[in-house]
Amino acid sequence: MSHDIFNEDGLFFIPLGGSEQFGVNLNVYVSNGDMLGVDCGIGFADEAFPGIDLLLPDPTFVEDHKDVLQGFIITHAHEDHIGAMAHIWKRLECPIYCSPFTARVLQKKFEERNIRKAKIEIVQPGDVIQIGSFKVHFVPVSHSVPDTCSLIIDTDHGKFVHSGDWNLDPAPVTGVPTDGEIFKAAGKKGVLAYIGDSTNSEVDGRSGSEADVAIGLEAEFKKCEGKIAVTTFSSNIGRVISIAKAAKACDRQVAVIGRSLHRMIGCAHDCGLMKGLPDFVSEGDIGLIPDNKLVVIVTGSQGEYRAALAKIARGDFKGFKLNKGDTVIFSARAIPGNETSINQVKNNLSGAGISIISPRDTKNIIHVSGHPCRDEIAEMLQWLRPSVIVPVHGERMQLDAHAAFARQCQVPQALVPSNGSVIRLAPGTPEIIDHVKTDILAVDQKRVINASHQSIIARRKLQYTGAVHISLALDARGELLGEPKFEMLGLIDVDFAGEKQIEDNLHNEILDLLDDMSDEDARDDHFVTEELRIGIRRFCDHALGIKPKTTVHVLRI
Repeated sequence: MSHDIFNEDGLFFIPLGGSEQFGVNLNVYVSNGDMLGVDCGIGFADEAFPGIDLLLPDPTFVEDHKDVLQGFIITHAHEDHIGAMAHIWKRLECPIYCSPFTARVLQKKFEERNIRKAKIEIVQPGDVIQIGSFKVHFVPVSHSVPDTCSLIIDTDHGKFVHSGDWNLDPAPVTGVPTDGEIFKAAGKKGVLAYIGDSTNSEVDGRSGSEADVAIGLEAEFKKCEGKIAVTTFSSNIGRVISIAKAAKACDRQVAVIGRSLHRMIGCAHDCGLMKGLPDFVSEGDIGLIPDNKLVVIVTGSQGEYRAALAKIARGDFKGFKLNKGDTVIFSARAIPGNETSINQVKNNLSGAGISIISPRDTKNIIHVSGHPCRDEIAEMLQWLRPSVIVPVHGERMQLDAHAAFARQCQVPQALVPSNGSVIRLAPGTPEIIDHVKTDILAVDQKRVINASHQSIIARRKLQYTGAVHISLALDARGELLGEPKFEMLGLIDVDFAGEKQIEDNLHNEILDLLDDMSDEDARDDHFVTEELRIGIRRFCDHALGIKPKTTVHVLRI
């Protein structure tokens, strides 16, 4: 980075994650040499990351300057905003500021990772606190998780708004409606920049109300005769409450399957957010409830292979089974990139005679977005009247659409960032002045590694090429001792006619390659290894059209 923003006079914004993809949100602001972080979330891996479920933003830039890091704010408890903090906090060791429900969820995550020293400062929605050079107003906004806050932040260089996730739900099931007067008051005082949610920037109209979802689900439940399973995001406590209300109206009891759902609902109970609802049925007692009296909330709305719904659809889940005539309701929309996984789950369910209802399959409202659509974005921009908009939280298409729409709304300037863009918001005309290196980390079972780690690259390649492993023993003169041992992984099936012959032909090819070597070459382990490796890849390419990953182990006796 050519600019030393920590010693320059100005206000700077750097999105380190979440501005080229959904998830892995990580943002930092710098003013008067102080740095403030906002959100630290996970993303979900696709088939490009075999064996990986979760992705994290790389905090290296923040870690390199943690001597000036004043703290992190987590705007709300959705995984794409909170989920990475427990994985990387030990690299930052900074105070964290968040609302009561968000703090409870974060505490649970820290406990699971045996982190005891983290300092979590609980801030009530509506409070104003000073964090280093930043005066932060935590503004309560409606969203699909309790205690969500947008941030109005004052600095010596001007006022800006970091929206986080929000919408203008007039009747949220949990929390309070977004108060436009607070944003109007900020706009009258002058807002330099709006750093805003771009998720639905291509969608006309409004996002809708969670209160309508409870009504829509009730209407769907009344049509069902057998068991009902509803899948949604585990962090969508508003939706859990809507499901519970609809079930109560239909004289059905509710059970919950999925660790993440249990954790989030437990946090909601701890914060007093589930009052007035009947107790849920324990997993162990599900079998005691008649089919026509049961609603089960399950994880797995995005088709995650290890989630409860995918296991149930495959028949792999112990303790609960869906049968012909039962119904599964997808009370969520597909995150871009997850469509194939979701369809696989739906295909398994449909093949078992289970009815499937998605938002597009019914006129009843069974899902609304927690993010603002265009009419809501227009209202926010009218309230704030910012000098510049910086769209974040989305793929490039959403960011560009948000910027174009803001210009239509008469915002003077729009700057579309990439992850790592260094944006000077003040003084002078806002502009992108530099770029810092960013990356993605991968949670690989018991370790966190770089997403470009060679192990992942090798797995990705093996998905398409298969592998051949060969072991052979040679004496000091290069004579073969015994038969070579080899395996062809992901290449043939010896139970099919003709494919055993491929294996036999490879055996002969190995012998021919050894016979063709001179006495001197046969005594050179490196030459033998490379000659066999190249020859076997050539053989497989000729026989199968595939050049597999090939390893050769020579034992010299």
